[in-house]
This record gives sequence, C-alpha cells and structure tokens, in this order.
Amino acid sequence: MKPVIREAVPADITDMAKLLKTLFSLEADFSYDETKQCRGLELMLEEGARRCMMVAEQNGRVIGMVTAQLLVSTAEGGLSAWVEDLVVEEPYQGQGTGRALLLSLQAWAAARGVKRLQLLADRSNTRALAFYRKMAWQFTELICLRTYV
Repeated sequence: MKPVIREAVPADITDMAKLLKTLFSLEADFSYDETKQCRGLELMLEEGARRCMMVAEQNGRVIGMVTAQLLVSTAEGGLSAWVEDLVVEEPYQGQGTGRALLLSLQAWAAARGVKRLQLLADRSNTRALAFYRKMAWQFTELICLRTYV
C-alpha cells in the first residue's frame, strides 16, 4: 500500500517533530529539541501561502515529510524555494515515499512560478546524497556558512 501524500495540518506537528529527531540524528550541525522543532513547524504552518509542508501518511500515521519556503533569488530573477527538511522513517525508505514527497513539493513550487529548488544535505549522509543524485539534483560548488544573532 502506497502512502497518501497530503498537506500537513496542525495535528501532524508531533509526528513531524519525531521525524525531525530522526533527521537531526544524521546531521552533525543540528541537535534535536522538541520544543524548538514544534515551534518551527507551527511557524511554518502559520504562513501557508509562502511555505509548503507535505506529509506521507500510511495507515493513519505520518511516515515522512518535506518542507520548503519561498525566497526571492537575485541569481534567477524570480522565486526560488528552500527545501528545509525531507525525511522518511527508516522502514519506509527505498519504497518511493521520498520521491513522491519531493515530486509533490516540485509541483507546489512549479505552480508558484519557482525557478529553482535548493537544499542543504550533510556531507556524510551518503544515502541522502545518492537519493538526490538519483532525483537529478545538481551538486554545486557553494558551501554553507552560518552565524547566530
């Protein structure tokens, strides 16, 4: 049985936060804090027109998610979308759920005139990098920098 891909609703936040715990366990730059992750998900849901939150649901349970936010790209001269999170529970990986989530996000972006999608992936997450390569994403020469205010 294939999961249903649908827009996230407030009732999904707890399950989505658990998925972020899984994702952050793979990423050296982030640590899980349930309060922060729930608040971030709530903020994303508050402005739905500029943000996309899709979940994969199977047997009444959220097993995967993808989120993105619209930005203006001066390089593209139009909108781009920043893919914030893509994660599928381990037992459901390799069955097309991540692909379905990413394609639903791409359709959302295309409907809004987005010219480019972009994301960050942990360099040691070889499974994710192989997935993105298989999905025809291009690797760039850019590096990510950050600071806190």
